[in-house]
Amino acid sequence: MSKPTIVVVGGGAGGLELVTRLGRKLGRKDRADIILVDRNSTHIWKPLLHEVATGVLDSGLDEISYQGHSATHGYRFQRGTLSDLDRDTQQITLAPISDEDGNEVLPARQIHYDHLVLSVGSVSNDFGTEGVKEHCHFLDSPAQAEGFRKALLNTFLRISGRDASDNPVITVGIIGAGATGVELAAELHDASRMLKSYGFTSLGREHLKVHLIEAAPKVLPVLPDRISQAVHSELEKLGVKVHVNTRVTRVDDTAIHTSDEEQIEIDLGVWAAGIKAPAFLAELGLEVERNNRIKVAATMQSLDDPRIFAFGDCASCPQEDGSIVPPRAQAAHQQANVLYHNLLAAIEDKPLKNFKFRDHGSLISLAHFDAIGSLMRAASARSLFIEGNLAKFFYASLYRMHQRAIHGTVKTAMMLVVDGLNRFLKPRMKLH
Repeated sequence: MSKPTIVVVGGGAGGLELVTRLGRKLGRKDRADIILVDRNSTHIWKPLLHEVATGVLDSGLDEISYQGHSATHGYRFQRGTLSDLDRDTQQITLAPISDEDGNEVLPARQIHYDHLVLSVGSVSNDFGTEGVKEHCHFLDSPAQAEGFRKALLNTFLRISGRDASDNPVITVGIIGAGATGVELAAELHDASRMLKSYGFTSLGREHLKVHLIEAAPKVLPVLPDRISQAVHSELEKLGVKVHVNTRVTRVDDTAIHTSDEEQIEIDLGVWAAGIKAPAFLAELGLEVERNNRIKVAATMQSLDDPRIFAFGDCASCPQEDGSIVPPRAQAAHQQANVLYHNLLAAIEDKPLKNFKFRDHGSLISLAHFDAIGSLMRAASARSLFIEGNLAKFFYASLYRMHQRAIHGTVKTAMMLVVDGLNRFLKPRMKLH
C-alpha cells in the first residue's frame, strides 16, 4: 500500500496545530506525507493581530517560520496560494510567486493529495460599503496589521509637529465592535501612553480620540449582555466614544459617514465589521454558502467529496440542534483535534466522528487596563462571569495553549521565561 499524502491548505491556528500533530504521528514515522500550504512564510496567532497593529507585540519576535517548524515536526511546507482544484486527478495548483518587482520566484506547481484539508480562515467583509477598501485599514493578516502600525506612527509624528496652541488631536475610527474592534480601541490608548513615555511623540492619551462604531444595539453583539455592558462601560472610562445602532454608509479619506447623516472626522480608519471566507473558495467547484464558507458534514467532509475536509472560519459545519459552528478560535482548535482523529481513521478506512462544538466561554482583553469574560461550567450550561486579574490570566493562557499545541510543553515553558526577560531587556512596544 502506497504512503498517503495529506495536504493542509492554510497555516492559521487550526491548520498549524493539525499538521503539527499529523507530522509527529505520521510524518516522522514515514507513515504519510504531510504537506502544509500557506501564502505566507510565517505564522502568528490571529487573535494577537490587534497588538501587532499598535506595536505592543513585535511580530518579529513572536512569528513562527513554517519552514523551520516543519523541519522539526515531521511535515513539509510549500509556500503558495491555492488557485485551482482538480478533484478527478486529486491535485491542487499553486499560483506562481513573484517578488516585489514582479519577477517570478516560484512557478505554478501541482501537488497531489489523497486527503485535502482546507483551513484558510476568513477575511473582512465590507458588505460593499463605499470607500472602505480605499480608505480603511484591515487586520486580516500580519502584513495588514504592520501597515496600520506604520500609519499610526506616521500620524502621531505628523500631528505632534503641529503648534500646541492648536490643541492637536489624533482621531481613529474603528468600524465594528466585535472582539477585534473592542480590543484594538483599548490597545490604542495604551499605545499612545507608551509612545509618549518613550519620547516618540509629545502627544499622549489626552490627545487621542477613538470612535468605535457598531450597527448592532450593543458592542460584542454575539456575547452575553453582561459581558457587553461591562466592556462598554470600561471603554467609556478609557475615553472611547462608542456608537451603537449606527450603520456606516460611506467612508472617505477624512470622515466616516453614517445612516443618520452623522459625519465622524478621522485621521485613520479601521474596518473590523463582519467576516467572510475567501472568495476563491467559491470557484473550486465545491458547494458553498453565500459568504463563501464550504458546506461540510458533521465529520467536516465536504458535501461534494469525502476526500476533502474543511474546518475553521472557512467551513459551514452543522450541529445536532441545526445551528452552525461559530467562527471562533476555540471552535477551530476543537475541530483540529477531532479532524486529526478523523484523518487517522480515514487512512485506515474506519468510521469518522461527528464534531460537536463545546463553548468554553469568551474572554476580552482591554490592554493592560482590564479583561472581562465568562467561563462555561463543565457540569451545566451556566457561565461564570470573571474580570480583572483572573480574566487576564485566563486570556493569556489561551495563547500559551496554542504555543503548547505547536511547540510542546518544554519549549513553551522556555518561551514563557524568554518573554518575561524581554520585558526588561526590550522596549514594551515596537518603535521602528
